[in-house]
Amino acid sequence: MKRIALILLAAAWVASFPSEAQEVNYDESKVEPYVLEDPLVFANGKKVKSKADWQLRRSEILDIFQSEMYGRMPGNPEALVLETIEEGKTMAGTALRRQVRMWFKADKSGPSVDWLIITPARAKGPVPTVILLNYEGNHTVLPDPEIIVPDVWMRAKYGFKADPDARGILSDPSSITRLPADLLVARGYALVTACYAELSPDPESGDKGPDGKPLQEEFAYTRLFSLWGDRDPSRTDNTTALAAWGWGLMRGMDMIERDPALDEGKVLLTGYSRLGKAALVAGAFDERFPVVVPNQTGGGGVPLAKRNFGETITTEMRSFTHWYCKAYSRYAGHEDIMPFDQHLFLTCIAPRALLVEGFDQPWFDTKGEFLSVQAASPVWEFLGKPGLPKVSWPDDYDTKAIGPVLGYVRRDLDHGISMIDWVWMLDFADRQFGL
Repeated sequence: MKRIALILLAAAWVASFPSEAQEVNYDESKVEPYVLEDPLVFANGKKVKSKADWQLRRSEILDIFQSEMYGRMPGNPEALVLETIEEGKTMAGTALRRQVRMWFKADKSGPSVDWLIITPARAKGPVPTVILLNYEGNHTVLPDPEIIVPDVWMRAKYGFKADPDARGILSDPSSITRLPADLLVARGYALVTACYAELSPDPESGDKGPDGKPLQEEFAYTRLFSLWGDRDPSRTDNTTALAAWGWGLMRGMDMIERDPALDEGKVLLTGYSRLGKAALVAGAFDERFPVVVPNQTGGGGVPLAKRNFGETITTEMRSFTHWYCKAYSRYAGHEDIMPFDQHLFLTCIAPRALLVEGFDQPWFDTKGEFLSVQAASPVWEFLGKPGLPKVSWPDDYDTKAIGPVLGYVRRDLDHGISMIDWVWMLDFADRQFGL
């Protein structure tokens, strides 16, 4: 009955895009045989034989994903200017709150992003840090009236602006998604977060501007995109929203490196759903993140596209045109010709720690996630680290597939980071950091 309920829930979700519903497969028996590229073999057929070879192969893989899927990752900004605009005690004095405004030009022109930093009040030195993007604004993290409500465009789901009444919702035990600052502080971690809409707006496929033009066509490429010049419509590998959000997280890491209260060597990067994809992008491109925990990414994140199960490239390219570059559309309905798949992207995190957290709903293809991690595992082993434990696809809440530095775990219930997800990832990070 649980399986039927989940399928009905996913079907209802897909039905919101009527033209896509008939293209989505939830039947394992209809998954056609597929071939995955060997991550330890170059595109020219040459085998990877050394760690130096692997660095070349990693660069080759990242270039493939820039050319064919996520678009080009921009370089470093002209400058990175940080200004503390507010600070004080929070959480009944158990933590310190700082709000830091970040600009990307020396003269502080152009877009800016507000970061919320929460640190344990009794810390004696730099502390391990969790960094992630949030959906609705920093004020949603805590019921603290001093936390600024962002004044930027939000998705239609949020009425095109931040909701002041949503203050502290992520700390509410009844919320589907939690961002438990109290738990993080109690375990000795700092929290660093920013609203993703301040980096780049994320309009839905049906959102239109006053002129009736779909907002995904041009408006989606504002905010950070103003730093990178005019887009070339003839290119098929223009920078995408996912790359922009990932780039923003990388700039968050720049900030962590400058902050004496934060331990730059002990950083856990996470996020869920589209922001789980963004965390994956940042973690793959930026080797400074020692622990990466993407949660419930869905298609275009961790699951194998070639399985053609649940969310597909066809549905992705129809609903989220600004998330992927034009080149990716050539594989819609033709996943079999792809010269890559998501397992290759995961390998770009090796030999750093990676824990994939799944969500037992067919649309998100949790089995495809596990198989993706399994296919990436040989790279960790090649680099001298333990790979994924040699176990079968685990049941919900079964942690047998969480290894020392590479792991997979899944659960049922709702879509969003729950408290059990946080416990799994913090326990995993503690082991990496020797805490």
